[in-house]
Amino acid sequence: MAPSAHHPRPSFAERDAETSELFDQLASSTTEQESEHVVEQIVLLYLDLCTTMAGRYDGRGVEHDDLVQVARLALVKAVRRYEPGHAPSFAAYAVPTISGELKRWFRDRGWVVRPPRRLQELRADLQTVRARLEQELGATPTDADLARAVGATVDEVREATCAATGFRPLSLDCSTADDDRPGMSAFLAADDERLQAADDRVCLTEALTALDDDERELLLMRYVEGMTQREIGQARGVSQMHVSRSLRRITVRLHDHLADRAAEAVADAELEPDRMSTAS
Repeated sequence: MAPSAHHPRPSFAERDAETSELFDQLASSTTEQESEHVVEQIVLLYLDLCTTMAGRYDGRGVEHDDLVQVARLALVKAVRRYEPGHAPSFAAYAVPTISGELKRWFRDRGWVVRPPRRLQELRADLQTVRARLEQELGATPTDADLARAVGATVDEVREATCAATGFRPLSLDCSTADDDRPGMSAFLAADDERLQAADDRVCLTEALTALDDDERELLLMRYVEGMTQREIGQARGVSQMHVSRSLRRITVRLHDHLADRAAEAVADAELEPDRMSTAS
């Protein structure tokens, strides 16, 4: 929502007075159209507040316009929820509402590589404290200074500082310290079918250990020695149908075993961030 024309910015007292009048109009509105018109007028009065508050998060890997949009949506929410008399002024109610929405949005969507929530919150606290300490000390605060100020350990401060790179991680295509050398992507291993085949063999070998000797011998005769089901039946003194059913049963067991391992690997990967957070 943007103003259609530029208007001189009113003083705080003038804006508070106008806001009060508009909320009185909103309370007496009899139609949805009338209410929406008043809501828009209130929002227009506070668009500069949205821009200012969004600016606090500039330079963290998120476009300024995106943050302004989040702030404006929060402003609309504040207008619709505000109850005159429950706060000193509408501005006093809107500021924490907009700030909370920005923090939540930034926490949930601003990270490219998302660290545990405790590090996200500590990083935000450190940014505020660092600016204050620089003014008080007249110098860049040390990790120990920051740790004392936020009630954390030095290691936690350093961990949170490193986590801040999750907002804007370096591209693998960026140059290295030596500009004559290729980007980091040049040092990544290329896809290699032989590596995948080796991984598959390891998994299959593990699955085969779940079979008994007779089942492994049956697989050896069929898939390694290349014998037909009829030939296997003759060698083992059983019918071809019996061989076929045995092979089918063994194949299903192998498939289920490999599927279970894959599911476990996915579950472990999803739980790993929580384990790291708990361990910390």
